[in-house]
Amino acid sequence: MLPVNHGGHAAYQDTFVFEFLKLFPNPFIIPKEIWGIIVKFWYLDLSETDSIMQEYYPLTGKPVKRFPSCMLRSYLLSIKLKIISISEWCRLLKITPLYAILSGFPVDDTPGVGTFYDFFNRLWQSDKDNYVNQVKHKKARPEKGKKHGDKTPCNTDSAAAELLPLMQRIHLPNNNPFYLIFQLYKAQFLDESVRRGLVHPSHLSLAGDGTPLETARSRRSKRICGCPKGSGCGCKRKFSQPDCNWGWDSSRNKYFFGYHLYMFVAAGSENDLPIFPMLERASRHDLLSFLHTFFSMQSYLKEFHVEKLLLDAAHDAMPIYEYCKSNGITPFIDINSGNTGHTKYKDDFTINENGVPVCKMGLPMHHDGVEKAKHREKYRCPLANRKNGCFCEHPCPRF
Repeated sequence: MLPVNHGGHAAYQDTFVFEFLKLFPNPFIIPKEIWGIIVKFWYLDLSETDSIMQEYYPLTGKPVKRFPSCMLRSYLLSIKLKIISISEWCRLLKITPLYAILSGFPVDDTPGVGTFYDFFNRLWQSDKDNYVNQVKHKKARPEKGKKHGDKTPCNTDSAAAELLPLMQRIHLPNNNPFYLIFQLYKAQFLDESVRRGLVHPSHLSLAGDGTPLETARSRRSKRICGCPKGSGCGCKRKFSQPDCNWGWDSSRNKYFFGYHLYMFVAAGSENDLPIFPMLERASRHDLLSFLHTFFSMQSYLKEFHVEKLLLDAAHDAMPIYEYCKSNGITPFIDINSGNTGHTKYKDDFTINENGVPVCKMGLPMHHDGVEKAKHREKYRCPLANRKNGCFCEHPCPRF
């Protein structure tokens, strides 16, 4: 049974001040970098965690000794201090009183490893430990880029054309395993940014990109078949991290094992505040991760209206432009020089500040219609017409 936290964040602050002054009668001996962490967690109000997670604890039975808000605060503190091992973090809580009171725990009664994992199990709303089945076939690594800096090859136009209609119908149910995690993030971080006027949900400018997230140096699995060792059989194996796989890191020019973290941030905010993060498979191309993350975000954040999208060249696909046009979104996407049809202008032509081609004589060309099938504007020489041809002394070469 989860007790009710009547005092909320104010009670946490009062307890912290009382215990802190007992431990440090002279606070000036604390290093400056530690003070920066103390100030951040002093203002970090996580008291709503207790009310949100109330229904995920039994109504009867032995009362829970530690509030979920304190468990979440302690875990965020371990991330801030770059402690990746729960066992190591529990050891530090016992021997470092400042970490204990900053988490919200009594100095002489800090949680153990099992308490943390019990809290994680309540956050992950699924009977299975992983998103996909642990038993599966071993897959080859994705194809890497041909040159340094090239991403995994992908026919972006055809992939976007096939997946866009499917993703527009996506609906993530409330019993999704990570639904509670996102609910806590939205209620205590994203909504707080909206209340303070840092994010404007009705006029949202988003920037999206993916980044590699390495979780292990190698893919660990064990055999479950009876085939002889060293036979190289293609039978299914049991993987310790089935949600992760191999991906290609184009910026570091190497393979990595883990996830592909795709993140949307508010491009209009001063600090690029996060709006919607999602862990994708490492083998996915940026465009595929964008489609899944973007429509998942729309399923969760129905009140958010996107007006502008800022994306890199990996998202340069015609179906993306068509979707943005039909939904009133202004896209800002880098041109992918590797895509077909992106031919460089010849030396005879330049583009003026209004986007109009200028011939080698310095004459702006005349608008000559639109090619709707390819979304192109057509221009012709100002000294030529369809009936009489060109009268220029130095006619432009034909493509």
